[in-house]
Parts: sequence; C-alpha cells; structure tokens
Amino acid sequence: MTREELQASPLLEEALYQDLKALARQRLRRSGPMTLLDTTALVHESWFRLSRRADWAAMGREHFMAYAASAMRSLVIDYARARQAAIRGGQATHLEFDELPTLAHRDEEYLAVHEALTDLARSDPALARLVELRFFVGLEETECAELLGVARRTVQRDWQKARAVLWTLLTP
Repeated sequence: MTREELQASPLLEEALYQDLKALARQRLRRSGPMTLLDTTALVHESWFRLSRRADWAAMGREHFMAYAASAMRSLVIDYARARQAAIRGGQATHLEFDELPTLAHRDEEYLAVHEALTDLARSDPALARLVELRFFVGLEETECAELLGVARRTVQRDWQKARAVLWTLLTP
C-alpha cells in the first residue's frame, strides 16, 4: 500500500478510513465514555501519528492496522494520563464533578494495565501485541487471528496465557 496507490484510489482510501473508524469505535466502546476523545478524534489523531512515520506506506494492510491499534492505545493512555493530571489539580473545567470518581477509577485501571503490558512486552512481545488488539482495540479472536496471521486456536491459547500473566502482574 503506497501513498500513490492510496491517492489513486479514493475507494481504497475510504475503505482504510472506515477500517480505522471501526477500530476506534471498538476501542472506545470498551473504554466507556471519554470526555476528551471520540471516534473521529481518535482516528484523526492516530492517522496523524501514523503519517509522520516514514515507512508507513511500505507496510502491508495487516501491519498497518496493527500499528494503528498500537497508536490508538498510546493515544487513549495519553488521554487517561491527562485526565488524571486534571483530576489532581489541573485545569479540569471540561469534567463534571460527578464524573471524577468514575473517570479516575477507570483511568487508574487503564494505566495499571498499560504498565503491566509494558512489562509483558519486554518478556513476550507477541503476547503483548495480542493484548493490545483484544483489550485496547476490542478485536475478537477471529479478527486477531486474521490480523496476526495465526490460527484462531493459537489466539485462544495465547489469550489465556496473556490473561494469566497480566493477572499475576496486576494482583498485589
């Protein structure tokens, strides 16, 4: 998928945009209400990050979508951190008082999972990638299998292993 191919075919560009929107929609549906980020904003922010990467045009579709999932995860974590900073005394004019305990609790969970995932990525990058796709993007087993190029059963086994490792890392 080169820049020229993407620009030459508006249908390809539209299909890629719709795929990114679906990825963002799944991601945000799993994270609950995010007052600072919606589907379109997540797609545009992640596209901005992706377009700055020099080699994005040489990526295949699967690699591109996996990279997009990672970019979306990073954005959601960044927004969670920003909300945590706002809750702890920043200029939080965009948040309602009643939302603060719920948002803080959810953000703390996402940040804890992010830290555990970083530890997992050091020891087993393939498991970490699967967790990104399942937890942060919200893909189903069959979608992960297709994207990663493995059998569905492999995804099931790896998901079970990843959950066990994360449980160990997240349990005090």
